[in-house]
Amino acid sequence: MTPARLWTHRLYPGDLARLSQVRRDLRADLHGFDPDTADTLVLCGSELFANCVKYTASGRDGGVVRTLWSADDRSLTLGFTDDGLGGVPAIPRARTSDEWDRAEGQRGLLMVEELSTAWGYSPVCPFGDLGTHTWATFTLAR
Repeated sequence: MTPARLWTHRLYPGDLARLSQVRRDLRADLHGFDPDTADTLVLCGSELFANCVKYTASGRDGGVVRTLWSADDRSLTLGFTDDGLGGVPAIPRARTSDEWDRAEGQRGLLMVEELSTAWGYSPVCPFGDLGTHTWATFTLAR
């Protein structure tokens, strides 16, 4: 499938201090879109970027690539690709106390699930832990 519109990919150092730049860039790229849609994407993008940095090699001298594209005039898809060596994104379910301690910061995926039309992830390479691409699709306001 060829996207109807593809924004320039952006590469960020894997540092939570870059979160404000991620937000600014996303807001600039979404200029002209419905403000509520832009706010939702910025909020969810913040969570997805933070997860890349906190739970993968991206946060240990790595990087994160942000993608943004529109397959049609009804939706936008936002994605982040990490440097791997972490787990796959997962919404917390029933867990032991120790597992809940680790998953505490991952509850933002519940928010992404609720605010997006769909979300998911795929390995960058099927032959090892070379990174994961996590994406969320959002319906555009009409």
